[in-house]
Order: sequence, then structure tokens, then C-alpha cells
Amino acid sequence: MDEFYQEGPALKNQYEADFLLRHYLRFRLPADVVGEIEPGLLSFGDRVVGDVLAMALEAEASPPRHVPFDPWGRRIDSIEVSPGWDGLNRVSAEEGLVAIGYERAQGAYSRLHQLAKLYLFHPSSALYSCPLAMTDGAARAIELHGDEELRAGAFKNLTSRNPQRFWTSGQWMTERAGGSDVSGTTTVARMTDGEWRLYGGKWFTSAPTSQMAMALARIDGAASGGKGLSMFCIEARDRDGRLRGIEVDRLKDKLGTRALPTAEIRLAGAPARLVGGPGGGVLKAAPILKIARLYNSVCATAHFNRALVLVKDYARKRRAFGRAIAEQPLHLQTLAQLQIEFEGCFHLAFHMACLLGKEETGEATAEEAAVSRLLSPIVKMWTAKQAVAGTSEVLEAFGGAGYVEDTGLPRLLRDAQVFPIWEGTTNVLALDVLRALAKDSSFEAFARDVERRLGAVTVESLGGDAGRVRAALSKVAGYLKKADPKGTDFSQAAARQLAFSLGQVFIASLMLEFAQWCVGRKQRPSAEEVARRFCARELAPLIQPDEAYRSATERIVWGV
Repeated sequence: MDEFYQEGPALKNQYEADFLLRHYLRFRLPADVVGEIEPGLLSFGDRVVGDVLAMALEAEASPPRHVPFDPWGRRIDSIEVSPGWDGLNRVSAEEGLVAIGYERAQGAYSRLHQLAKLYLFHPSSALYSCPLAMTDGAARAIELHGDEELRAGAFKNLTSRNPQRFWTSGQWMTERAGGSDVSGTTTVARMTDGEWRLYGGKWFTSAPTSQMAMALARIDGAASGGKGLSMFCIEARDRDGRLRGIEVDRLKDKLGTRALPTAEIRLAGAPARLVGGPGGGVLKAAPILKIARLYNSVCATAHFNRALVLVKDYARKRRAFGRAIAEQPLHLQTLAQLQIEFEGCFHLAFHMACLLGKEETGEATAEEAAVSRLLSPIVKMWTAKQAVAGTSEVLEAFGGAGYVEDTGLPRLLRDAQVFPIWEGTTNVLALDVLRALAKDSSFEAFARDVERRLGAVTVESLGGDAGRVRAALSKVAGYLKKADPKGTDFSQAAARQLAFSLGQVFIASLMLEFAQWCVGRKQRPSAEEVARRFCARELAPLIQPDEAYRSATERIVWGV
């Protein structure tokens, strides 16, 4: 009698197999732009399940190692990484994963092109997408605020397609005391012999193998708090690759993202260049944060998608109770719900990519800029939370195989957990939403944007769904008229539910817009049903946390 061996899930060309991405690009882009970029995406879709994935697996198998001293006791602080990690750096340059966004060959559509490529790359990259996020943010900060020398040097390296020239950048902001509150930054900058030097500790520095980093520091004598901070560019290494005035205390032992080196470092007189003059460092760092949050969103969505691709392939191969589990009604329902949640993430992340492209080319209206400011934290928080929940559900759908390390599946969940933490936790982002609502009339712009999209829905079967979204939008508007979004205890206690409500309303409008396009062109029939099922939920799950409610909350938490 032959023994049974279960066949595991397999990956095909990730662009060719991604019908949502392919249809979405046709929805958003002119036909000539699709024709220009699609061959490269198709080729890359093959590559990410070939040599790129092999490099990632090698990097995961050989995590980074910190070597503090040479054999004779000299401090060297070398961080050794695998050839696979170095190979992912080379691929990033060759494929223009940062460069595309700055070459702007497709104008405002270049960001969508670039981030579609990142979406294909991330799940096969062992989180090499993290250094790319910081590199892209650094490039944008220098493009906006750097002097001629920085633009001719560091910027050109950060956006190069030449692997020998390509640089990555760190983002050295987080300190022991400050965390997300950068106003607590204690790193100081002192002018010594005509050169700025930085002194202090940075608690989380991902990609410390990079050639440079952007950092916040307080010039000696500057005001306390966030207003006294300035932005600096640190060229971390000399021509021989040795660190300059930087000591590595240790590498972090993390739950996931283990191929990605993350260190605690000490700046001991690291030479640096002031970017954009003294002061205003937090505002100058805002473009870095916005780009990093968008990368986080696209990568969380891509991560969710890879988990779904694997579990759907497995569902066709795994048999139970006489048929494939893909044919079991309850399992099929579970997969459908996961697909709906994933598509919500996809629409949010890629709409944000479109807005960023328009902003960077000067084509965004004032209203679009206000919507972008409000959406940035919402998109990041929503996609991150859904990636964790969705990946957890996927592991469960694999049964015992999802809990066994050598399948590679548990790593999906460990790595997913970083998305809600990087670039601001959910609560930090929810409070950022309140700040956005308190200025620029951003909700009014948001509401008009949603209404415009709903007003264009003419497919009869979607009319009732558009009405439900409109009702949810009206509910949010009514809540905001009563609540003070400027940071009171009431508004802070409800901030998560408000941010999630705004996110769901916006997703629903995007899904209806896409479904309208698909129905009109007889494309992707599932888009209509996805939109309808999403709109059927409670889109605005707001709470009213008055003083009595908050007192009860305190009793629930502390039991007194």
C-alpha cells in the first residue's frame, strides 16, 4: 500500500496570477502606460518566485551576526549578512525599486508603477523592503530639502540602478525615552572643526548595514521639544566600509523579520550634514514618514496576498471528507471573506500610491492633498491590522502544517506582526487622524471625495450599496459635529473606532468605483460581489465615550 504524502502549496508567476493587480492597473492607467510597464512586471512576476525567493530563503537561513571586535581587540562593529541578503540589494538596484519613483518616466503614474513592483517583490524579499522604504524616504527628504551637494551625491546613489553605486539608507529616529514621541530626542549635534557631529543613542535602527542614515538631533542650545530638532544626513561609513563615529551595542533578537538586521547603536561623534538648515526637523522628516507608511501599507497588503495565494493553492490540493477542501462550503466561505478583506487593503494602499504620485509631480489639487494627509495614517493602520488577522486565519486554514516551522508558514505570521508596530502603532496613528481632522478641513475634503465617487455609481445593482455608504458617511459627519477632534479625552477614547470607520467608508467607495468600471467593461465579475459584501457590514462602528463610559472602561481594565 502506497503511503500518502500531502503536496504543499506552490507559486506561479505572481503578476500573471494576480488578476486584481492586472485589472487595477488597467482601471487606473492609460493603455499606453500599461503597455509600457506590463512586460517588466510580467518578467518580475517570474523572477520573484525564482532567484529572488531563493536569495530570501538563504537570508532567512543565515541571519545577520554582529562582530564587535577583530581578533586583536580593535572595535570593528561588523554586521555580517548572508550572500542572499547582498543579492537582494543587487536586485533592488537592477529592478529600479527605488529609482522608478524618481525617474518619473510615467509622470504621476510612476509611483503606482514603482509600488506595484514593490508589491510583487516584498513577499519574496525577506523584508528587504524595509531598507528600501527608508531609502525612498531619505531620497524624498533630500530632493525636497537637501543642498546641491547632497542632491549630486547621496540622492544620486539612493536612486541609482547600478548595484555598485546604489545606496540604502537607515532612518535613525527612535530613542529609549521617546519611542513614537520624537520630541523626547536626546541626541545632540555639535559643531567641531567646521563639521557637525552627533552624540547619543538610537534604540531601533533597522538596516544598520546601510551606507547612510537620516537622523533627528538637537543642536546644542536649541529649544526643547520637537521644535528644537533638526534633520541630519549621516554618511555612516568611510571608503573602506568602516563605521565613522558609530558603535553597535547589539542586534535585536526579534519575533520575526529575522533576516533584517536591527541594532541598538551609539553615535559617538558621527560626522553628519545638516539638511535644510537648523530647526524644523520634524516637519522635514514628514515626507520620510509618509513614504515609509505607504511602503508599510503596500507590503502588508502584499504579505496578506502571498498568504492567500498559498492557502488557495493548498485548498485545491488538500482533500478531506471525500473532496478537496476548496469545495467544502464553510472553507470556501472563509477564503472568500479573506479575499474581501485583502481587496479592501489593496484598494486603500494603491489609491494612496496614486495620490502620492500626483502630489510629487504637482498635479494634486488642494483637496486631494488634504485627503492624502488624512488617509496616510488610516491606510497604514487598516492594512497592518488586516494583514495580521488575515495571516493568522490562513495559518489556521493549513491546520497543523501552519504551525510547523519547516513549512515556512509560521514565519508569515511572525513577520506580519511587525506591520502594526513599524511607523506608528494603531493608537499613535489614530491620534494622528485626530490631528489631521483638526486642521485643513480634511474631513470636508474626504466627504466630497467619497460623495463624488458614490455619485458616479450608475449600476442599478450597486445603488443600494452606495446608499449604505452614504448613510455611514453621514453618521461619521454627525459624530464629528458633536465631538471635538482636537484631542479631548472623549475624542481620544473613540479615535480607533473613528479611524476605522473612515477607513471602511473610503474602502467601500473605492470598491464601488472599481466595480462600476468592471461591470461597464465586463471585467473581473467578482468585483461587484466583493463590493456588495463589504458594504453590507457596519461601516461606521462609532462609540460615544462620554465621562460615564470612560469611567466604566477604567473599572473594566483595573477592576476597581
